[in-house]
Amino acid sequence: MCTGIRFSDGQGNVYLARNLDWTSGYGEQVVITPTGYAPRSPFGAVRSIEHATIGMGIVEEDTPLYFDAGNDAGLAVAGLNFPGYAAYAPGPVDGAVNVAAYEFPLWVCSQFASVDEVEAALKDVVIVDKPINDKYPSSLLHWVIADADRAIVVEHTSDGLHVFDDDVDVLTNQPGFAWHHENLRNYLNASPEFPQETVLGKAHLTPFGSGSHMRGIPGDYYSPSRFVRAAYVNAHYPAKGTEEENVSRAFHTLQQVAMVDGCAAMGSGEFEITIYTGLFSSRTTTYYWNTYDDPAVRSVALADHAADGEKLVLA
Repeated sequence: MCTGIRFSDGQGNVYLARNLDWTSGYGEQVVITPTGYAPRSPFGAVRSIEHATIGMGIVEEDTPLYFDAGNDAGLAVAGLNFPGYAAYAPGPVDGAVNVAAYEFPLWVCSQFASVDEVEAALKDVVIVDKPINDKYPSSLLHWVIADADRAIVVEHTSDGLHVFDDDVDVLTNQPGFAWHHENLRNYLNASPEFPQETVLGKAHLTPFGSGSHMRGIPGDYYSPSRFVRAAYVNAHYPAKGTEEENVSRAFHTLQQVAMVDGCAAMGSGEFEITIYTGLFSSRTTTYYWNTYDDPAVRSVALADHAADGEKLVLA
């Protein structure tokens, strides 16, 4: 399972952060794709790298398989698990822009500079169930795409590709985004305000302390619950001005929905944990992350590497 959030610093910069939750990691590391890299795109959707890209993922057959990433123009994307709902085209469709599911994050970040550009291009896109090899079948995902102005969610289901305006700046897992958005109407009473004294009969009752207006906000790890909790925390977190404050904001917010060993078992009996928390900052084109076993936040800046290089950089 996974949780993603987006926010802006109000100065034209976006921060896209996510938790990747699973039972074990994939050997993931920070990967930089420079503009001189020659991509191997099965249907030609990614013919060249127009924007240098940095993010977390793995490299297979000299191809970056990004879990989440951002580019030098300030556009970012994250893929989150969506089994039972995601359904890709079985093969390429004539007349469409055919994008293999594994290359979708690279397609977004390498080709476009804004959410508006991506949304316009998506009108002609089909996401194809074309694995990179037999070792890695296509992951069943949906994606949040963000810049400093807005975010969208992309879902490819049995009836085609759908794009949603993500006006709450959050994404988790199944069911679909539209369901999660509608479910927020069950929590209209939630507020960070301090409760006032209440009179019942002759009794004047005062609160035990702060937080009582949050009662009802779910605290479990279920996907709908994480969506609600992340939306609440992200919406009420005060706007911050500096890079350091916004990095802190991202990690503190996602800690509220991070999964702890021993608390939520998969069908296999193995327990999910938050493998890593990752953050892309367009302000500094820096990727920040920490892991379950090492909570210290590390970072790699895109500017510290040659943007026009020809080889993938593993940082």
